[in-house]
Amino acid sequence: MSELTIGDTAPDINLPRDGGDMVNLSDFAGKNVVLYFYPRDDTSGCTKEAIGFSENLQAFDDLNTVILGVSKDSVKKHDKFVSKHDLKVILLSDEEGDVCERYGVWVEKSMYGKKYMGIERATFLIGADGKIAQVWRKVKVPGHVDAVLDAVKSL
Repeated sequence: MSELTIGDTAPDINLPRDGGDMVNLSDFAGKNVVLYFYPRDDTSGCTKEAIGFSENLQAFDDLNTVILGVSKDSVKKHDKFVSKHDLKVILLSDEEGDVCERYGVWVEKSMYGKKYMGIERATFLIGADGKIAQVWRKVKVPGHVDAVLDAVKSL
């Protein structure tokens, strides 16, 4: 599958969220969506990123923008993560990895010389028209939320 780029129609998603309800991308038609993929609940970088988006949720909301975080963790793990850190963002559970595959973030990684498959930290800004407006790959957490917020402001 070719890599998603700016201008592509965002692949639909239909995943359970923290709390258990199902979420479709189409639920947010007419809104901008920040869809961010992260490796695992309650690890340092993922926690900082989720807290950063949560702390800025009002600013995104004021710009007609919803935040969706996606990992392969279960809904149960998401619920613990949300309550432990008082997160305000919606966390989606992609246990089968289907959405990670469609967005091209399920990639070969390497740590200490060992290769393994995992989620590449990546963020997709989807405009109100359902098209990808911006893509960040191999995201470094410091400054990322501000960069995404700036991109939303320029839509």
